[in-house]
Amino acid sequence: MKQTLRPFDPRQEMLRSDFEIFHSRDTALEAVDLHHHDFYEIYLFLSGQVEYRVEGAVYQLNPGDLLLISPLELHQVVVRSRDTLYERMVLWVGRQYLDHLQQGGEELSRCFDRGIPRHTNLLRPSDGGEIQQLMEQILREREAGFYGSEWYCQGCLLQLLVLLNRLSMGKTGEAGEHSPLVSRVVEYIHDHCQEELRLDTLAKRFHVSKYYLSHQFSQAMGTSVYRYIMLKRLQLAREQILGGTPPGKAALACGFQDYPNFYRSFVKRYGVSPKNLNCRI
Repeated sequence: MKQTLRPFDPRQEMLRSDFEIFHSRDTALEAVDLHHHDFYEIYLFLSGQVEYRVEGAVYQLNPGDLLLISPLELHQVVVRSRDTLYERMVLWVGRQYLDHLQQGGEELSRCFDRGIPRHTNLLRPSDGGEIQQLMEQILREREAGFYGSEWYCQGCLLQLLVLLNRLSMGKTGEAGEHSPLVSRVVEYIHDHCQEELRLDTLAKRFHVSKYYLSHQFSQAMGTSVYRYIMLKRLQLAREQILGGTPPGKAALACGFQDYPNFYRSFVKRYGVSPKNLNCRI
């Protein structure tokens, strides 16, 4: 059987259209930037000293914790000790693939839905052994390539998704630490992305100094207000372009007044021009 334990891979794009799974163990892991991707992520934390940031919420992780990240959520892992072994399993599931799996049945993506009341990214099951076992089975089968392995993996994945949804509906999750100020600012940015947004105007709106807001935001989000706004606008513009909106119109709708600046930022972030995005997908 192939070796299933892998060192950290900085790749943030899926090479397959269905799902990919990784089991990684590292020390001295380099910092990971705030980012998002186009697929669902199921993250099982096994060991280390780690906190995870998701859209303004900070989660302090214990072994056995599960994090569910939806496609458009900006997130970042922060390793607090470079001397402690950091181990986790990560499962990526393609959006279209999950849509196909849940056709005509229950909504398997429900556990990822931020619109559900009391939604949390963190699930803390009293006994996560069954979930870890299912992830290990998927990994072994995918690596081994036995007869019927893909069907076997899909069966395990379906079981896993059902369990995660039951856990999320059973209120076994736990809310992350929030800065009330940063949470309000993030919500405002989400609702007004197409408008002019600057640090000083946001500070005035929320009745704080721009230096205080800048410090609080960076501490909670792991990035600056300016970069967060840029990432969110690029993210939303990308979604619109994939949905058929012309790049220039999408850029304007998401708050970019200068198309050359949008173009440069888009290519730097996604490695492809806005016009060629649909050709690449």
